[in-house]
Amino acid sequence: MPHTVESVIVAIDGPSGTGKSSTSKAVAAKLGLRYLDTGAQYRAITWWMITNGVDVEDAQAVATAAAKPVIVSGTDPSAPTISVDGLDAAGPIRTQEVTSRVSAVSAVPEVRSLITDLQRSIAAQAAGGIVVEGRDIGTTVLPDADLKIFLTASAEARAARRSGELKGADVHATKAALIKRDAADSSRKTSPLAKADDAVEVDTTELTLDQVIECVVTLVEEKRAAEK
Repeated sequence: MPHTVESVIVAIDGPSGTGKSSTSKAVAAKLGLRYLDTGAQYRAITWWMITNGVDVEDAQAVATAAAKPVIVSGTDPSAPTISVDGLDAAGPIRTQEVTSRVSAVSAVPEVRSLITDLQRSIAAQAAGGIVVEGRDIGTTVLPDADLKIFLTASAEARAARRSGELKGADVHATKAALIKRDAADSSRKTSPLAKADDAVEVDTTELTLDQVIECVVTLVEEKRAAEK
């Protein structure tokens, strides 16, 4: 049984390959919280753009189409779901085509505004609390989150993890792609990838996934105890 804590909103940010998704899902499950993968929402809108023939390099075209898809995120940490216009998008949003284009789509201010509003409404409706993971949660989406965590890791460690996930991917190519993605996400004008001033930084380079999860669970429980 997950131990219960009072309603708490946890923001977990960081670049790709730091263990954000695995950590966030496990922490939410252990603490009986809901879970939201905000990156999946940006992937979903990117997939919709590609599928519907929108030129993702044309920011104006993306902005014009941004409000058309209906994105629904299931927040059960043991089985998170995402659908676009009623279609299960969990598989299609993880393709290399979507991965290579999501930074361009998510940099468009109209897209970020719409998705940010969606994320805030999901967090507000999460009875008991929620773990929300992404790149701008603590800084932009939920600046009043009860606890903000920023996960980091060396580029080498992140590339090794990612290529392990991608079964047989070239570590050097993966590292180059991660660094390119970091640069795009950190330099965009609207809600760049950044650590909130009041976030707790956790370097996962030398830690196992279980150690990272335990660290974050402890931080959440300490936060709740301090507020009682």
